[in-house]
Amino acid sequence: MNSLPGVEGRALGAYLGLACGDALGATVEFMTPAQIRAAHGVHLDIVGGGWLGLRPGQVTDDTEMSLALGQAIVDRGGWDLQAVAESFVSWLAGKPVDVGNTCYRGIRRYLTEGTLSSTPCEQEGGNGACMRNLPVALATLGRDQALISWSVDQCHITHNHHLSDAATVAMGRMVQILVAGGGRESCRPIADRLVADHPEFRFSPYPGRAGGYIVDTVQTVLNFFFATDDLESCIVETVNRGEDADTTGALAGMLAGACYGAEAIPRRWLDRLDPNCQRRIGDQVAGLLAVARGEC
Repeated sequence: MNSLPGVEGRALGAYLGLACGDALGATVEFMTPAQIRAAHGVHLDIVGGGWLGLRPGQVTDDTEMSLALGQAIVDRGGWDLQAVAESFVSWLAGKPVDVGNTCYRGIRRYLTEGTLSSTPCEQEGGNGACMRNLPVALATLGRDQALISWSVDQCHITHNHHLSDAATVAMGRMVQILVAGGGRESCRPIADRLVADHPEFRFSPYPGRAGGYIVDTVQTVLNFFFATDDLESCIVETVNRGEDADTTGALAGMLAGACYGAEAIPRRWLDRLDPNCQRRIGDQVAGLLAVARGEC
């Protein structure tokens, strides 16, 4: 599954990279770098465990919510925000291994009130909307206005915060540049614009925090994406910062996978990654790219 060329291979790389970064990072979520060094040396392998007691190769809400969002797009052949919300409801009803508080509140609000957007809220500046937006980036390749509107729509189901919106759109644009064949440095203007518009995101020099606040998450991901030149180093260095390591790992894996392609993902990671998850990812990549090409 990891030998597709061109756009397909980079899109597959982004999605598999997200899942591998999630599965790798979940083991060391909420740990400090010093605790990781003491327990693992350098954390390099997908072994499960962590505070969630995961099976080796099991993913968390980062990948699962992405799959829920992507399935709604594929099933509808385009954008239907209510279908996205219903897909999140179905995911939550399945008793996922982990769900963030803000995501939980937003989905419950939709269930009880029927509203597809929360009101703007300073407490919704977490990374839970950004972490799941990859399917939107793939389904809107070449359509910047659709990327913006779909991204913000899905963000606001659970996270209505201007920094979450800005980061989610910027990350989506970077994915699209990379999937289209632009290299790492082609993404630098987008990162620079994000920092210019919102100086909170300044990541050089690296501030060193890797928590669930969208600013900390994005600073960590961008720092290691631009500071490394291969997929494995990007993901490994990111997750070894600890804190919200499943999400920073997922987003770093998304960018690195889009940049270097699926063939760059270590075979030992793919051999561990949940086979059903890999199958769903492969199916969704094909479906999302079909939406992007207008074939649905």
